[in-house]
Amino acid sequence: MIRQWPSPAKLNLFLYITGQREDGYHLLQTLFQFLDYSDTLTLDPRQDDSIRLLTPLDGVPDEHNLIVRAARLLQQHCDRHGLLSAQRGADISIDKRLPMGGGLGGGSSNAATVLVALNELWHCGLSNNQLAELGLSLGADVPVFVHGYAAFAEGIGEQLQPANPPEKWYLVAHFGINIPTPVIFGDAELKRDTPVRCLNELLLAPYSNDCEPIARKRFREVEQLVSWLLEYAPSRLTGTGSCVFAEFDTEITALQVLNQAPVWLRGFVARGVNISPLHRIRTRQFES
Repeated sequence: MIRQWPSPAKLNLFLYITGQREDGYHLLQTLFQFLDYSDTLTLDPRQDDSIRLLTPLDGVPDEHNLIVRAARLLQQHCDRHGLLSAQRGADISIDKRLPMGGGLGGGSSNAATVLVALNELWHCGLSNNQLAELGLSLGADVPVFVHGYAAFAEGIGEQLQPANPPEKWYLVAHFGINIPTPVIFGDAELKRDTPVRCLNELLLAPYSNDCEPIARKRFREVEQLVSWLLEYAPSRLTGTGSCVFAEFDTEITALQVLNQAPVWLRGFVARGVNISPLHRIRTRQFES
């Protein structure tokens, strides 16, 4: 039985805001790719109904933590449908590597990993589509992590079309600050009317992120990161968060730039991958 499960980062290789629904959700077009760089979740089934997070995150009550919320959501759904085995609770701990509020999808990825892992450990038998539908109620990015393939996303991020972007090396840099998504999406100057285009057209155009001007305007740290990284390679914001990434053809080149980084920059180098590390571990499990 697998106890430790990867919870990978994602990048938005491009992100365009094409409108806004009456309920406030923004419509977008974005290209998701995973990174071979993850949080690690350890999950052990329990014989009772308890969901215990053994490593709580500072400043995040359990009732707001997506790890706990995902576990309880799956538990309640499977209980209603008579799908739970004798092992119906879980002890969960996390080794947190992904910066919070960085635009790498850490919380959504954590939720997806919990749904996927507990579906296996509790023998619930739900399909990826069913898990993704459950996960959407937790966040628009959860379904792409559940499905585990690079994707072009539309709608609020839930309409997914498999994609195969080049698997480049990335230097991901941040300042350690948390940028809440509502801060960016709530800014009156956010561009919300980028024309809708087909994927082929978007792939041929220069990539950009409509959220980046707002992040650079409101957070001088993001402006510093982008300005510094652009001296070395194409660079932009991912998602609505504080992380900026630069793309390189080789790991060596990316590491050479990271080694020249100023002392205020935090960062790591990772490979972009079109199959999620979470999906790969599930595939190995089924093959063994």
